[in-house]
Amino acid sequence: MDWIAAARDIAIIVVALVTIVIGVFLIVLIFEVLALVRMLRADIKPILESADETARTVRGTTTFVSENFVSPLVRVSSFASGVMQALRIIAGRGKP
Repeated sequence: MDWIAAARDIAIIVVALVTIVIGVFLIVLIFEVLALVRMLRADIKPILESADETARTVRGTTTFVSENFVSPLVRVSSFASGVMQALRIIAGRGKP
């Protein structure tokens, strides 16, 4: 029975040591995660600002191209199509 008590005491000591080691690893892990979060905040903020600036530039470019190229082109194309249809009707080849 003495060896059972000794085995029990050794098992308790081993479990206590393992618990302490796991606790230390958890504390180190928490500090590493905090460092990672700080690094990501510092690195991602400029990336997001750059992406926002790029999106604004694209939006401005799209608006500029739409107003100064696409809209006039559509108007000219519509006018040309109307003129062509009118000429077909006058020539008697289109539907009146």
